[in-house]
Amino acid sequence: MKVKKYTANSLPEAMKLVRADLGSGAVILNTREVQAGGFLGFFTKKNIEIFAGLDQDVEYEKPKKTVQTSVKQQSIQDLQQDHELTQEIRQLKKMVQTLNMQNKAGDELPDFVKDWHTFLSEHEIEPTVLEELIANLNRKYVSLEKEETESYDWHKWITDWLGARMKKSEFGGFHYETKFLNLIGPTGVGKTTTIAKIGAKAVLKDGKKVAFITTDTYRIAAIEQLKTYAEILNIPCEVAYTAEDFKKAKEKFKDFDLVLVDSAGRNFLNRFYIEELQRVVHFDKDMKNYLVLSLTSKYKDMETIYNQFKSLPVHKVIFTKKDETTTFGSILNLAISHGVPLGYITNGQNVPDDMFEADADELIHMLLKEKVNHD
Repeated sequence: MKVKKYTANSLPEAMKLVRADLGSGAVILNTREVQAGGFLGFFTKKNIEIFAGLDQDVEYEKPKKTVQTSVKQQSIQDLQQDHELTQEIRQLKKMVQTLNMQNKAGDELPDFVKDWHTFLSEHEIEPTVLEELIANLNRKYVSLEKEETESYDWHKWITDWLGARMKKSEFGGFHYETKFLNLIGPTGVGKTTTIAKIGAKAVLKDGKKVAFITTDTYRIAAIEQLKTYAEILNIPCEVAYTAEDFKKAKEKFKDFDLVLVDSAGRNFLNRFYIEELQRVVHFDKDMKNYLVLSLTSKYKDMETIYNQFKSLPVHKVIFTKKDETTTFGSILNLAISHGVPLGYITNGQNVPDDMFEADADELIHMLLKEKVNHD
């Protein structure tokens, strides 16, 4: 961009100089008042100083005749000072152009496709996934005759599209692949109740010999809650205050079919929590780690939590509190964008009934159920 400085007695006069010198394509970058003339600080007068630029890559209509002015070329130092402003102006232009293009594209979508876009947006489907889905849906829709669009099974088409992108994720619950199952995650997501559900299923339905270990020694209520479940199921429960306690508990339960570990919940933004967890719990090949997330959480928080814990590593994810929300896009986001393996969904406080193994078709049905009933 060609940048120049103009000085005049008034703003209209300065603008006239800019227009005469650079033409109609000039861009005003900065305007300010300056003091000129005078003697020893007296008898000065106010002038208007304008910095204007012209993009030399674009052809503009030039003035028909040259006007003699007292214009001075801007110094190298001034150019450097105004370079950042010029870049900001260009970036703003690009943002406006992009927004206009997006709005125009949205206006051009058929009402049927826009209706699906609105529905999936409300269910917090991630923008990158949503835009790809809508683009493919629109192509399919416009390729059919009007009569065909009315009889076409669109719910099946969207189910198949989402299902194909969830194939890289693993689905299903725990099937005694290892002796130890450790539930990790932030506080308040329902880890203790979920452990009780898994333990009850193992004892009552699968006939397994089960024990509990809790490392959540920061909350007395959590210890008492797990001990209560243990008494009801008639299984042992050990409290591990230190790494040595945890080691002894593991040794004590070495002949059991399944040992469920209830880890302490913390603020997931505190990176020291993971380090503390690793000091107490011995993560080895005999242990599976299931991360527990609440469906009432924001997707961005879920994503942050998953990234915080995956170094342990996370073998599967359990989603709780299905009964407390009607928005399920976050599950599909994690499965599609991150390939997160999904274990269980819980949907209430009843032990062990309110829990089922995650399944791709069921998760998509959860998402589309409201749309199916409405249509």
